[in-house]
Amino acid sequence: MSATTVAPDTIKAPPLEKQTTVGNYFVSNYPPFSFWKPEFVPEVCSAMERPLSTINHQPSTPLGIYVHIPFCRKRCHFCYFKVYTDKDSSEIKAYIDAALAELALYTSKPFIGGRKPKFIYFGGGTPSYLSVDQLKHLTGGMKSLLPWDEAEEVTFECEPGTLADHKLKAIRDMGVTRLSLGVENFDDHILEINGRAHHSKEIARAYAFAREIGFPQINIDLIAGMVEETEANWRECVRKTIELSPDSVTVYEMEIPYNTTIYQRMKAEGKLVAPVADWDTKRAWVNYAFTELEKAGYKVASAYTAVKNKAKTKFVYRDKLWEGADLLSVGVASFGYIGGVHYQNHADFDPYVAQIQQGKLPIYRALTPNDDERLIREFILQLKLGHLSLTYFRNKFGIDPVKRFAEPLQRLKDWGFLTIEGDQVLLNREGLLQVDRLLHEFFLPQHRTARYT
Repeated sequence: MSATTVAPDTIKAPPLEKQTTVGNYFVSNYPPFSFWKPEFVPEVCSAMERPLSTINHQPSTPLGIYVHIPFCRKRCHFCYFKVYTDKDSSEIKAYIDAALAELALYTSKPFIGGRKPKFIYFGGGTPSYLSVDQLKHLTGGMKSLLPWDEAEEVTFECEPGTLADHKLKAIRDMGVTRLSLGVENFDDHILEINGRAHHSKEIARAYAFAREIGFPQINIDLIAGMVEETEANWRECVRKTIELSPDSVTVYEMEIPYNTTIYQRMKAEGKLVAPVADWDTKRAWVNYAFTELEKAGYKVASAYTAVKNKAKTKFVYRDKLWEGADLLSVGVASFGYIGGVHYQNHADFDPYVAQIQQGKLPIYRALTPNDDERLIREFILQLKLGHLSLTYFRNKFGIDPVKRFAEPLQRLKDWGFLTIEGDQVLLNREGLLQVDRLLHEFFLPQHRTARYT
């Protein structure tokens, strides 16, 4: 071996950033949102006017619906979504009417092509903040425009403190198949100091009744690294989660994007480091959660999820999106993907409602990724599963991803995170725990150093 040659087992990955600083860590889409522009909005409008058969994907492309419900009892200090805590019932009704009117505008477009939604997702904000009557008005209107009889999954995000028994029953009756409980932590002090509205006793009550009335899938959300969270607290949260025995568990590492109240406090105090656990700690806590869940019979299904029964428990919304499904998104600030074009609606309440009331689409910005960018998008998102099929990409995109991504694949191999076995690209646990930072290795050069949002 020459003096300049480095043995593969001595090649080290770039050091992890230890402290949690401001910025987006989680990679949810590609190209980065900062490249989506208002001047590209005509491109998504054109895509909607094209019949399905002329769009650059297969006629079998599934259609999904995302509805953003931007109302909450309180704003969590770590929340970076568009939410409102000050809207009265008349404003909420106006918003629901606007969302339904927006959906009606889309359903008349050629891109629908006779399709019915295969998946529906209610996100927020807090969808369960809505009253039973408001929920019935919203979902009844949606079904009259695009029936749900072919839907494989209807997901509904909830804050435990908003779930009275009669509301849970109404949510079940309207067709929800996956109830996602935003538990985050089981300790009242941790919940309070992080701005959560619910308390621990409300978690157990809501979960018990949800289980009693037979939701096909109940998911619990946890966040590793919240303000003042300790290792002892985290271990207790994992223990209580396993004790409840949900069908699936999602675990996210705390990040501090720019539009959070935690960052605003950091900025006012001139601080660069967030008052939350560092990245080494957060990754260790997620690993502990996954290990304990595995001992309890769960299977790790992605960088963020563990499921009790992999054959029964699906994440249709995630899997279809990561394979390029169309996502018809309605509501303020919502993100969609139609005919190969990304788009986002206006991010503020009044302009969004005003546009709809004028009969106009409320789209604020858009971007049409080229073929290579679409390939990168699906490749990096599916890598979050910890495995992907090379044949899938060869068949869909007509190229060999091993050649296209030769350099980043080799780097991840050299760093000890990735292997290729037959048709499968596989990430080990260490790689999965830091997958969002590794995905940047696959970004095009112009996207690597740009702000993500």
